[in-house]
Amino acid sequence: MNFMKNAIILLAFCHAIFCNAQIVNREIRKGNKEYDKKAYSEAEIHYRKALEKKPNSEKATYNLGNALYKQDQFEPSITKFETLTKSKSNVTEVSKFYYNLGNAFYKTQKLDKAIEAYKQSLRMNPKDADAKHNLFLAENTQKQQQNQKNQQNKDQKDQNDKNKKDQQQNQDKQKEQQQKQDQQNQQNRQEKQDQQQSGKDQQISKQDAERLLEALEQDEKNVLKKLEDQKMTVRKIPVEKEW
Repeated sequence: MNFMKNAIILLAFCHAIFCNAQIVNREIRKGNKEYDKKAYSEAEIHYRKALEKKPNSEKATYNLGNALYKQDQFEPSITKFETLTKSKSNVTEVSKFYYNLGNAFYKTQKLDKAIEAYKQSLRMNPKDADAKHNLFLAENTQKQQQNQKNQQNKDQKDQNDKNKKDQQQNQDKQKEQQQKQDQQNQQNRQEKQDQQQSGKDQQISKQDAERLLEALEQDEKNVLKKLEDQKMTVRKIPVEKEW
């Protein structure tokens, strides 16, 4: 009885597994059909249903990664492909996983990782012409970006040098203008001082002239007084008559 009971349980378990596998394969086929019609979002739905039944299905995971990639959902597709690279499948299959991973990295401009993924794919399948082509493309793109970055750095340095030169020229010009202004101010102050000194000299000369005029008037008075005195003296001298 126990044997029969265990056999029935085992048979039921195997049937469940078989039925589950059938569901997984059916969903994958439906997903592939939608994928071929470029209905990638519909394909994604079926692949996810397959993974709900069998989370470790490499086929469903791989196809889901491709469907995500086709919808420009590159980061989620990277997650799927990275999971697959840890697979123990044959090297040809793993080479495909690395190849697709490289493509997803390339789309996200992670060129270092893309190059390494392509190289890893070629290590497992050296005859893969697509991997060789994409590796060359990624390396060439990286070089162009580096050259562009170097040129931008050079242009930025040249612009900074020019800005510093222009700034220095402006400072020199402002300094020169300030010096000229200081000289002009100094000249104006000197001219003002000269004018003030000249006015003072004129004022002194006027005072001297007034004193001189007063002295002359006084001398004139003295002379007149002397003449008056002389006249009076003459009048007192008797005049002799001729007889």
